[in-house]
Amino acid sequence: MTDLTKLSLADARKGLKDKSFSALELTDAYIGAIEAANPALNAYVATTPEQARAMAKASDAKLAQGAGGPLEGIPLGIKDLFATKGVHTQAASHILDGFKPEYESSVTANLWRDGAVMLGKLNMDEFAMGSSNETSYYGPVVNPLRAEGSTEKLVPGGSSGGSAAAVAARLCVAATATDTGGSIRQPAVFTGTVGVKPTYGRCSRWGIVAYASSLDQAGPIARSVEDAAILMGSMAGYDAKDSTSVDMAVPDFAAAVARGVKGLTIGVPREYRLEGMPAEIEKLWAQGLDWLKAEGATVRDISLPHTKYALPAYYVVSPAEASSNLARFDGVRYGLRVTGKDITDMYELSRAAGFGREVKRRVMIGTYVLSAGYYDAYYVKAQKVRTLIKKDFEDAFNTGIDAILTPATPSAAFAIGDKALAADPVAMYLNDIFTVTVNMAGLPGIALPAGRDGRGLPLGLQLIGKPFDEETLFAAAGVIEKAANVDFTPTPWW
Repeated sequence: MTDLTKLSLADARKGLKDKSFSALELTDAYIGAIEAANPALNAYVATTPEQARAMAKASDAKLAQGAGGPLEGIPLGIKDLFATKGVHTQAASHILDGFKPEYESSVTANLWRDGAVMLGKLNMDEFAMGSSNETSYYGPVVNPLRAEGSTEKLVPGGSSGGSAAAVAARLCVAATATDTGGSIRQPAVFTGTVGVKPTYGRCSRWGIVAYASSLDQAGPIARSVEDAAILMGSMAGYDAKDSTSVDMAVPDFAAAVARGVKGLTIGVPREYRLEGMPAEIEKLWAQGLDWLKAEGATVRDISLPHTKYALPAYYVVSPAEASSNLARFDGVRYGLRVTGKDITDMYELSRAAGFGREVKRRVMIGTYVLSAGYYDAYYVKAQKVRTLIKKDFEDAFNTGIDAILTPATPSAAFAIGDKALAADPVAMYLNDIFTVTVNMAGLPGIALPAGRDGRGLPLGLQLIGKPFDEETLFAAAGVIEKAANVDFTPTPWW
């Protein structure tokens, strides 16, 4: 029998329906893979083998009766930001030590409703704050990919680094992730996987630990465009418990993958041609446009004039919302508590011990920009800039543009502990240069590997779509994936 962990989500689903193997056999294959690889990769912070086997047995019973949901028996990894009832949910932070919620996030509830199996909780940057998965309380995640001829450990990207690394290393069929400024798309590219940031409001945020509420959105990381489309079909849906959830039917995303791009107009924003951008990324971008043109798309230059303000505005808005959201972690009701001489002392000591450096940095920035003397100068101004960024996209789409093609990241994966990035937070923030505009405007985006850099590591492209038009993104990404025909299955070194 083929190694079951090599099967795509689509193939695993077919195999289960055809009874070529059981859900329990598939789950056991992944449990074995996690036991072998996780000590080296650190992708999972908690595993749930017994729960996974019980869920798999339940799926086998349904499949035996010819029943079962769209994900029946499919083993998934869940980012540690999603509340899972009775299971470790700590946002990879010390301040939530021992927290096991009494409720289930809406997205994971949708997955269990559709028959998926939970393998465990995936590592991430603490509270989703980071671009390299080095800020986790549980230590950095290691990218399963390596540069040609090198043993240097690389980052998997962040904040959903555990999700991306687990999918790439075949430690789950696919994984849930979240994206506040690029946290799905950047790690997907760094690990040679596919990541989708849906339109804001497409997936419920209820039961997901909040970072920046007006920017956060859940989405899938998977091995192919089709797999991402299948998983997103189950993750999405209206939820009355989330006031920002949009009451719209969930389309058949997977059916859109093979639709093609004939007749579509693809926009190319001139502002994304950054000074000093590596030639290999510029070349890949041009190649991506050629692939789309070859399949019948028209390419047109567009302008998104406020792009240069997106990153600074994002790093005002997101810390401001984070400082507000993270105020609830105080050591009183759950998580870490460090006793002090009085309640104020307890708050201070608990938060000082519980939050990592990057989280403290963003909470302080956020508190500063929301303070009386600076609110108008920073926060209000950043929100005005955000409106202009959103209008740039609206203007472009109103001229007949169906989707926009851009690079996904300014480089391939870099080394864990990269001294230049470790010493300069701003240099690390620049990893989000191509992705934050999508969150600021609430738009859908998909990132996928499309080529290699000089060291053989994945480089990716990003497609940006109209609100709630993820189907066009899946169609265009399907064309690029087929034309690029790159395989980043890692050679196990662990």
